[in-house]
Amino acid sequence: MQVKMAKNYGFCFGVKRAIEIAQRNRDSLTLGSLIHNPKEIERLERDFDVKVQEDVSAIEPHKSVIIRTHGIPKGDLAILKEKGARIIDATCPYVIKPQQIVEKMSAKGYQIVIFGDANHPEVKGVISYSSTPPLSINSLEELQVKKLSKKVALVSQTTKQTPKLLEIATFLIARCAEVRIFNTICNATFDNQEAVKELSQEVDVMIIVGGKTSSNTKQLFHIAKGFCADSYLVEDAQDLDPQWFKNKKLCGISAGASTPDWIIESVRERITTF
Repeated sequence: MQVKMAKNYGFCFGVKRAIEIAQRNRDSLTLGSLIHNPKEIERLERDFDVKVQEDVSAIEPHKSVIIRTHGIPKGDLAILKEKGARIIDATCPYVIKPQQIVEKMSAKGYQIVIFGDANHPEVKGVISYSSTPPLSINSLEELQVKKLSKKVALVSQTTKQTPKLLEIATFLIARCAEVRIFNTICNATFDNQEAVKELSQEVDVMIIVGGKTSSNTKQLFHIAKGFCADSYLVEDAQDLDPQWFKNKKLCGISAGASTPDWIIESVRERITTF
């Protein structure tokens, strides 16, 4: 089986930075998973004693706490400060940006509309900075049935697709007196998506490697599936099914922004044996 890698894939700047921070701060806690890749989280706990704590109320006073790449709600940050925690901020700068925009624009009376998954930790963190009632929508269809204010500020989850953000922006412009649009999709996400779009049109089978709870990984998979019907999402080499590659000649590989090179390489090596 021949293998072709996407032009852009794998760890983004924010994830690399967070991993380096975690490795420098042994015996710490992260409030929620640092990144959405269970295998890498297991490695950090095993090799660096960096453990995950999901419940902020369960963190003991004065502990060292790493803020996850996706950020945390404003209220959770206040609780950590009250506990006297040693706060180590690994929030991706591309996530801090929409937090700041939401805080500023809501203070000016704008209704915040965020294009993103309401249950995703990044979105939960971002909307917590709104002083006006925020509106979280995951599609244009969801937005079409919502009540909108005259003044709206639009931001996006960093891993969303740009064409869909543009659809939402166009809808708002046609219906609101004033719309402020902030493109908060990160560059790495856009580059990875464009690379998957290009590669999935060339290959017989497409493999996307990454955590199955990772938003940006799922976006890559959906894009690939739109151009290559035989596209599959795997967390590691053990998820590969040899039957997927039967009568195929060229396999494309890409990976989510939270996927380490050692997992990607193990997937690539196994595919070449089929």
